[in-house]
Amino acid sequence: MPLYEFCCADCRKKFTVLCPISSRDETHACQHCGSQKTSRLVSRVKTVRSEEQLMESLADPTKMSGIDENDPRTFATWAKKMAREMGENMDDEIEAMAAEEFAGGAGEEPAGPGPQGFSGPDGDDQP
Repeated sequence: MPLYEFCCADCRKKFTVLCPISSRDETHACQHCGSQKTSRLVSRVKTVRSEEQLMESLADPTKMSGIDENDPRTFATWAKKMAREMGENMDDEIEAMAAEEFAGGAGEEPAGPGPQGFSGPDGDDQP
């Protein structure tokens, strides 16, 4: 049974509903405020891949395009994408490593605005 995302017009929060395809267009009450003013959102689709397909995807040299190994921001963006490809959410750990590198060394805190909350070259910093 598929998962569908909905948005509430009253409280503006998103919620997920597990329901059959036949009832996806029915009104579903908001799980946060109970409102019936909800609409179905277009969601990402997740495909299941074999380990071999996953490794082939990660080995694709085009995944490395646009990365400046001397820039912690672009490297962090790439690392987050690779972690997501592997099914892991390591955004916090990657952000911490990038902040440390941006500061110029181990154990130092960034002196100014760093990579925390940055958007990569393609604007992708969401899970």
